[in-house]
Amino acid sequence: METTLLSFPSSKAPPSQARTLKPTTPFFHSSKPKFPSFKPSPFPSIRAAISRTKKEETVETVKTQLENCYLLASIKYTGFTVKQFQDLRRSLPESSKLLVAKNTLVVKAIEGTPWEALKPCMTGMNAWLFVHSEEIPDAIKPYRAFQKEKKVENDFTGAVFEGKFYGPGEFKQLENMPTRAEIYAKLLGTLQNPAIGLVGTLQTPARDVVMILKAYVQKLEEESGGQ
Repeated sequence: METTLLSFPSSKAPPSQARTLKPTTPFFHSSKPKFPSFKPSPFPSIRAAISRTKKEETVETVKTQLENCYLLASIKYTGFTVKQFQDLRRSLPESSKLLVAKNTLVVKAIEGTPWEALKPCMTGMNAWLFVHSEEIPDAIKPYRAFQKEKKVENDFTGAVFEGKFYGPGEFKQLENMPTRAEIYAKLLGTLQNPAIGLVGTLQTPARDVVMILKAYVQKLEEESGGQ
């Protein structure tokens, strides 16, 4: 009896026909999401440089105004309108300049100078009056007239004259100072009498003595020039 061997096909695919399965893309990535990087803007540094330059310019402006300055006074600035401040500037004589500057910048400009005596005024917002004339009363009068006309309450908060600080209650001393012409007329008159001229001159404040000598020299020069 012959035996017949039956062969059945294998369920496994032959090696040559085996499929290579590629990994599918997962729905969720394990890596962190990437966001666009932002570079710092150069504008803040530019603004800072401009601000620093303006501050330096303000300090130099104050220093320039202090040259040949006889009186530096501070005025309370808070409460002024733009128009009022413009009108005030126009009312001042050419020998006076009015500036608005931060206290810290003014302090930096006056540091190491006789104007440091003005430091008690370095509070709040101030306008600064630079007087480039020996006629101190004439420099203050326009502001008093402006106060009265415009009904402005802003007053002087202090001033420095010849290295001395004058508070708000001492401004009458500055406002009542004799003018140069008055000093010349009075003191030159006393010099006409040798007996009392020397005594009167010695009793005169140092500032007036200097003006006497200037006036006397000028008088002699005019007399010698006329001959």
